[in-house]
Amino acid sequence: MRITDVALWQLSGTYESPAFSTGNRQSQSGDVYPEFNARSWAKGAEGPQPIREIYVEIQTDEGIPGLFGPIDGYQADIIRRFLTPYLIGRDPLATELLYDQMLRMNRHGRSGIFMTGLSVVDCALWDLKGKAWDKPVYRLLGGPTRPEVPAYASMLGYSIEPQAAAEVALDFRAQGFRAQKWFFRYGPGDGTEGKEKNLALVKTLREAVGPFYPLMFDAFMGWDLSYASEMVKAFEPYNLTWLEEPLHPERVGAFCQLKAASKVPLATGEHVYTRWQVKELLVTGAIDVIQTDPDWTGGITELVKICALASAFETPVIAHGHSLLSALHVAGAQSPNTVPYVEYLFRHQARKQFFHKPMYVPENGSIKLPELPGLGLVLDEEKIESRVRI
Repeated sequence: MRITDVALWQLSGTYESPAFSTGNRQSQSGDVYPEFNARSWAKGAEGPQPIREIYVEIQTDEGIPGLFGPIDGYQADIIRRFLTPYLIGRDPLATELLYDQMLRMNRHGRSGIFMTGLSVVDCALWDLKGKAWDKPVYRLLGGPTRPEVPAYASMLGYSIEPQAAAEVALDFRAQGFRAQKWFFRYGPGDGTEGKEKNLALVKTLREAVGPFYPLMFDAFMGWDLSYASEMVKAFEPYNLTWLEEPLHPERVGAFCQLKAASKVPLATGEHVYTRWQVKELLVTGAIDVIQTDPDWTGGITELVKICALASAFETPVIAHGHSLLSALHVAGAQSPNTVPYVEYLFRHQARKQFFHKPMYVPENGSIKLPELPGLGLVLDEEKIESRVRI
């Protein structure tokens, strides 16, 4: 089998968002500047609205395709400019060879945007491999280790007004979710008042769901070491399961200092690329949870390696949930000790999976493993109003 083409498709349709209440964005690194801190998310459009998403399709001389998406425009640019010329004529089932050679292709390509383009190509190649052998990807990886994987409810975009958040948290717990992650809005640019609001959110949620229900909180790289050190000391009485990305992940020394300052577990990885960057975090003891995203860190091929590395350090891997399927298949082939959860971004997955049939959603807090070959990503032709190659 040989790769004959790598197609980038822009799909268009009409999307009607579920009725979500107005919520808050997360803190961001640029919020130290008032002009950025003042920005808020626009209220989501109501009623039918146009939607456009990009998918990558790897085509072969045996008619077996590999599909992945939706992807971002910058990933499509990397695929078009750098990866397609290399892939044409190659054996698509040799995923280890293709990954290693693509990783060596660009002198600046071992992190950042280049890696995100490589990652989605790798995911599409695994979809193709599963279809070639008529098996779900998790079976090719050694699974299943369980019929379904617990999903934690990721609450980005919900209101963080304490009482409103508490009501939502209780609702999601009642739906069967065994853990939740909430997002801080306030950072160093918000002064003492912002610290108090962050603490009020933590305190109110903990009181609502009880002392042992897993609660995680995400600062999205919006803090610095001084601010984070104050916050973790204030959080200690509230039994956080983890504090995510309080700092930029490359500041490994600062993570080590922050970990030494408190008992609050630390997590990062969404913006970490390849097992070598993960290794530095593990060897230094900087963090307690790895959150590398297969759409960005190097695809399924690399995430499996990261899981093996992390398991040797007794550190769980809970992949960031930019999309779902690639992380779900890896989870379904790993020990529950190594990958205890997948992330489900509740306000975003409906749009991410709009063009998919079936759509994968949690039931009683868990997501069943796909039974279709490959990733189980099938496009719903009835929703596609136009398909344009870009």
